[in-house]
Amino acid sequence: MGQALRELVDDVLDLERIERDIFRGRSPRESLLRVFGGQVAGQAMVAAGRTVDEDRDVHSLHGYFLRPGDPFAPIVYEVDRTRDGRSFTTRRVTAVQHGETIFTMSASFQRPEEGVEHQASMPETPAPDGFPRRDMPPVPRDEPAFTTTGRALTWPLDVRYVDHSPWDETADRDPSNRVWVRADGELPDPASAGGRLLHVCVLTYASDLTLLEAAVFPHVLGGAASGEVSLASLDHAVWFHRPFRADEWLLYVQESPSAGGGRGLASGRFYTQDGVLVASVVQEGLIRRRRG
Repeated sequence: MGQALRELVDDVLDLERIERDIFRGRSPRESLLRVFGGQVAGQAMVAAGRTVDEDRDVHSLHGYFLRPGDPFAPIVYEVDRTRDGRSFTTRRVTAVQHGETIFTMSASFQRPEEGVEHQASMPETPAPDGFPRRDMPPVPRDEPAFTTTGRALTWPLDVRYVDHSPWDETADRDPSNRVWVRADGELPDPASAGGRLLHVCVLTYASDLTLLEAAVFPHVLGGAASGEVSLASLDHAVWFHRPFRADEWLLYVQESPSAGGGRGLASGRFYTQDGVLVASVVQEGLIRRRRG
């Protein structure tokens, strides 16, 4: 397990319980100067999941990013036990920092049931081994404070772009992308105590990492890494369809149907390597050109 993933699992996603429904989380030691949205959503899911019986699995989450988070300060997560029904359980989570709400999320959990079943097919895609690992590019010399340590960030994920990377200036200007992604190391068995929730939280973390790039590719040469635009997640929704392991390769198929009004909309689907659709994602984000 890579050091960044170990910190994510052992520290960042292992929240401190302050009260029955109040938890406290922190950011990694090496972070962006604004808390990564996937981290907040993942921690909020941990908080919600720890108030739900283990016989129920999360099937959806809907979150709103209200303020940028401070990576140097802890985040307090307050859980409202909205409903405990016979089949479904609903939780609402509020993330608070410096006395202000920075994120809200509703999450729904369901007791396993049998029912009708179908899924969209996975597009034919080359295996991940044929693509190099693509980490965050080096920090620009004129941005020494890009992270809390002033160094390039090491993500806890192994990410491999199929179509084009966000910093490839020769890429086709198309509002779509395919990305192979997995945790950078082996995670605990989903059958272990808290294991299923951990894999869900790691996928939630991953779902926010590359999705908005699809909305930027048609408009900015070099994408989000060009420095021409600033991006920020506004709202984020994930639906979990079938069991999966976040430490095995998942194909993240992404497309952007619309951009306008300073915002971009993007949707994504996660497939296992053998073509099983395990989760769907929709996100709208702020996209603003930087003033030179």
